[in-house]
Formats: sequence, structure tokens, C-alpha cells
Amino acid sequence: MMRIWPGDPYPLGATYDGAGTNFSVFSEAADRVELCLFDDSGEETRIPLSERDGSVWHGYVPWVGPGQRYGFRVHGPYDPAQGLRCNAAKLLLDPYAKAVQGDVEWNEALFSYRFADPDARCDDDSGPYVPKSVVVNPFFDWGEDRLPRTPYHETVIYEAHVKGLTRQHPEIPEAERGTYAGLAHPVMIDHLRDLGVTAIELMPVHQFVHDDALLQRGLSNYWGYNSIAFFAPHNGYAASGSRGEQVQEFKLMVRTLHAAGIEVILDVVYNHTAEGNHLGPTLGFRGIDNRSYYRLVEDDPRYYMDTTGTGNSINVQHPHALQLIMDSLRYWVTEMHVDGFRFDLASTLARELHAVDRLSAFFDLVQQDPIVSQVKLIAEPCVGEGGYQVGNFPPLWTEWNGKYRDSIRDFWRGADDTLPEFARRFTGSSDLYADDGRRPLASINFVTCHDGFTLHDLVSYDHKHNEANGEGNRDGTDDNRSWNHGAEGESGDADILAVRERQKRNLLTTLLLSQGVPMISHGDELGRTQRGNNNAYCQDNELSWVDWTDRPENGALREFVRRLTTLRRDHPVFRRRRFPSEDNVQWFTPEGLPMTDPDWRTGYAKAITIFLNGDAITEPDRRGEPVQDVSFLLLINASDRDLTFTVPEAHQGLWTAVIDTTTSFMLEDEETASMTGDKPLVEARSIQVLQRV
Repeated sequence: MMRIWPGDPYPLGATYDGAGTNFSVFSEAADRVELCLFDDSGEETRIPLSERDGSVWHGYVPWVGPGQRYGFRVHGPYDPAQGLRCNAAKLLLDPYAKAVQGDVEWNEALFSYRFADPDARCDDDSGPYVPKSVVVNPFFDWGEDRLPRTPYHETVIYEAHVKGLTRQHPEIPEAERGTYAGLAHPVMIDHLRDLGVTAIELMPVHQFVHDDALLQRGLSNYWGYNSIAFFAPHNGYAASGSRGEQVQEFKLMVRTLHAAGIEVILDVVYNHTAEGNHLGPTLGFRGIDNRSYYRLVEDDPRYYMDTTGTGNSINVQHPHALQLIMDSLRYWVTEMHVDGFRFDLASTLARELHAVDRLSAFFDLVQQDPIVSQVKLIAEPCVGEGGYQVGNFPPLWTEWNGKYRDSIRDFWRGADDTLPEFARRFTGSSDLYADDGRRPLASINFVTCHDGFTLHDLVSYDHKHNEANGEGNRDGTDDNRSWNHGAEGESGDADILAVRERQKRNLLTTLLLSQGVPMISHGDELGRTQRGNNNAYCQDNELSWVDWTDRPENGALREFVRRLTTLRRDHPVFRRRRFPSEDNVQWFTPEGLPMTDPDWRTGYAKAITIFLNGDAITEPDRRGEPVQDVSFLLLINASDRDLTFTVPEAHQGLWTAVIDTTTSFMLEDEETASMTGDKPLVEARSIQVLQRV
């Protein structure tokens, strides 16, 4: 028998102190808990955790250190009709595991029932088929690392997939492509900095599971929205190993990005786990304490409440489930030094008794937490029970603004009755955020993201083309608000290609000059295509990986984005901290007349002039000094014909065009900048940005 000491109930999980490791796990349902240690040959040693404080089982094992693989076996009642699913034949992942080694190997032993008879209990040992929790080394030399804490009004977010961003980069060593190390490679740092990015938002990096149904089709859970360990960086993204090395590699990535002034935001999935519904596998939470970790159907607790569409929902009404989430968030901030979180399906975390409650326990905990409340908190206000929740989150939070995405797409594809909505979104969506005291910075503006068409595909396809997913093209949304401009998919027509490139520049210019926080989807600056697939969640291949091939049009678009972010950075008029007033922003018809109510209600109107007054910025800088800027005129023509605009009489004078989206060439240098008269011609489907001289 390996010697075990009583140890401590907290912290939960496996904690190495330099001489041994304390193991601690919560379970109200357990009658007995065994700690299972695995040697390099896979031989298992079971050690009873005889100490119990409340519902926390614990023990300290001397000499056990980093790299040790382990799991738990929980003895207790198995009565699915009562929501109890303990079964000691199932090896269980530690809910607080800091690292995970291996992947799920799909076998009937992972399940608590027989495939041929779901009412028959399966007591086959799952140990050979489940990944193992790993004791990690908590020590790391962070040096002078500090969170950049970039203010929201100076933030430009870049949403990226760890693997997809770097998997095909020719200048990154093959062994580091698609990994945390690849993301920290100097060539990637240079790209992000040159692009003007201040924060990278990583798609899920918590350890996740690849669904058996996908693997059988030769696919995988590429996006990673199928978490099983909320403290562990996904081992598949590590170049250095999976026996704890992934933790060190992740930390090194964060430290390197911070040194370049780039924040790291994690897309986190706390609303459900990979264990699925009542027919799912027993991997951890289900076998440790099913009733505490999951929301069960009250009248028949064999079944799971599913507010996520994934089979189960975390029971945020239970204090230990809430503690798990909050402990995880604090761990990623304090130990992994991340700068914020984007909460997938955030409305489900607030859902109590089928209603989205702004004052739910989860939001209360976040609000008062001295660590989590100080980082960037971004909600995905998903559609579900209670409807679309954009604008309904507490003041501490920012939100992915799907209404911004939809209205900007509609406007530039030439839909009718879009001007009023376009104006609201361009100026920060005060209709969504002003009532509760929030500001334009509550709006995370985006035109594209991982879910849906890429920017290139948005202007190249009228319809989704998801056949590669193996679901008969039934998956993915049909509400794309896209336009192929005359040909479905790739085209050799020069005119079509020209207008598509122009539309990309229109969408990016609108995004980066709108009030709020802009978010760019990875690869959009390079013309990334998924060949019309708007739901590439299962495509871990060249279809979804960023193509770094050096093409002239991609280099031109990347340079265009760089200069747009520079314009935004250099001019506070484009990144206001408060909603603009009538003195700050003025709206005119193309004829230079103030917009009237009938003008706003003219459904076919698709052109407008926006005056941004650099002399009327009301908010002071951090030292209380007035903020001053030059003024700008935005001449926006989303119609299908060239228009002669008239500079409003009150603003006539000397203007220079700094952006014209009819060309990828930026007119910012003195020797090339074009001076405009009072009646500039704005070509169809283009923007001119004029700067006061």
C-alpha cells in the first residue's frame, strides 16, 4: 500500500507542494472515494481517501509529483431514476484537473448501460479508455509579466483558433504549427502587432472531447465547444507534451504575447460538459456527483435539462457547481495570467427556473469577485429560452453584438430600410446599452466570427455549402445575409472579383470606424475561405485552417486593415468612451442637407454622410484633460450607382481623402493624399473618409 496522509480539503484538485501532492474531490453522492494512480506502464494503484470534511474527500500522498497520472473511482448509489449515477467501475477525471493526458477512446465501457439494452447496467472497467488527470508543476518564471489591461476603447480583438491560425504557416517550425508555441512564434507576434491587434480571443482551450459520431465520419470537434476539464489547457495544442508540459507551454505563450502588448482572452464553455444527455458517457462529473453538477428534470431526474442544445446544462444553482466555475475563472487569471473571457451561450449561466435573470447567482458572484471582476468579461447573448438576450447583461459586461453584425451585412448587401439601424449600430448601439448606464464599449462589434461565413465567403456565396460536414447541408444557419455579387463561389470574372474586394473593404472600414470594440475574425485579413461552409465546427483540415499563401490581393487587404487600425488608434473620434451627442455626430443626405424623419424613413435610401466632430469630444483623458481630434466626414454609398455628394455647407473647406474603398491603396501620405472639392464623386458601393485639413 502506498502511504497516504490526511491532507487538506482545500484547494480542490491535485496540488503539488514540492514534496508531495494533496488530492481533494467534492462529492455529496459518494459513500467511498478511491484515488487511482497510474505508472508509466499503465498499472493502476487504488488508494482510499478516508478523510472527509463535509462532502470533500481528501488525502496527501508524499513523493507524488508533476507528471503523475491519476483519476478517481466513486462508490455510491446507482439509481438513475433518482438522478444518482455512481459506479466504481468507471474511472473519472478530476473536475479540477490542471492537465489531462490522452483522449477518449470510445468503447461501451465508458457508458453505464449496455448499448443493446439501455436499462441494463454496464460494469465494464472504463479505465483503459478514458484520459487521465495529471499532477502539474505550479512553478513558472513569469519574470516581469503584467496584464496589459488595455482599456476597451483602445482594444482591437482578433478571434482565433490556436491550431487553425498557425497550422499552415510556412515560417513556423513544423513541430510548433497549430500549438501554443506556434502562436507565440515571433512571426505570429509580428503579424498581430503589425495588424494593430491588442487582444487575441482564443476559441476554446479547455480540455475537450471529440465526439464519437464525428470520429466515425472521419471528422472531429475542431472548434472545441465540448469541454470536460475547466482548468486544463487542451493537450492537443501542445508541442511539448501532455504530462503537464502543456501548462508550461501555455504560460510561455501568454508571457510572450503580453511582452508584445497583446492581451489573451479565452472563449470558455461553462454551460455544459462533454458527457451529453442520459445516454452519454461517464467521464467525470456524472459519476462524481450527477445531481450536484447537472440540472436534472425535476419530475424525472433520469433526464437532463438541456438549455444549451448539447444534452446537458451545468447546475449553476448548486453552490459547488458555481464554485467550480468561479475557481476555474480565478485560476486562469491568477495562475495562467489571462486577461478576460468570452462566455459561450452566456444566457444559460444566468438561467434560473427557465428565465434569464440579470441578478442570478453567477452574475452576483462575478460582480463581487475581486479578481474575476477586474478582467474583460464578454457575453455571447445566445438565442434560447427567453429569446435573444443582447443588451440584457449587467453593467460590468460587454456583449457580442449580433445585431451589429446583421445590420452591417444588410446595409452593404443593399437591403431596403436599413439606414436607421445602420446609424444606431455605427454609433455604439445606445438603444441596447444606454438605459442601464453602459456605454458604446459594451458592444463588441463584429461582421464575421468563427460561426458563419468568413469575410471572403460573405461576399462570394448566397447560400451555405456544408456538404463536407456529412449532414446533408442541413446544419448551419440559413440566415447569412450574404451576397455573391453575381456568381456562387469562386469566380474568374474580373468585375465580380473587384466588387467583392471592394465590399470586403467596405465592411472592414465600417467595423473599424464604428463606436464600440471591433473584433476581426482570424484570416479575414488574408481573404480566408471555407468554400462556403458556414459551420466548420468539425473541419480540422485545410478547409478551416488559415492559408498563409502570399498572394498580392491578400497582402493588399492585410495592409488595408493595418492602416485602418492605425487610423482608429490615432484618432479618438472613432473610439469614443461615451455615446455621441448631436454635436459630436451629424447626419446628412448625399446632397449635404440635414437628415429629416422622412429621409430616415425612405426605405430605398442607401447613402448617407456622417460628420464626426473632433472638437466636440466630451469625455476627458485619464488625466482629466480635454480630448481633441480633427474632424472627419464619412461619405457612404451602398447603392448600385455612382453618386455625387455635396459637403454640407457648414463644413465646407479643405478636406483630404484618407480612405477610398474603391482601391486597396490608402491615401494617407501627404504626397499621395487627394484633396477633395465640395462635390466629390463617390462610386457605387464604396466609402470615402475625408479628414479636415
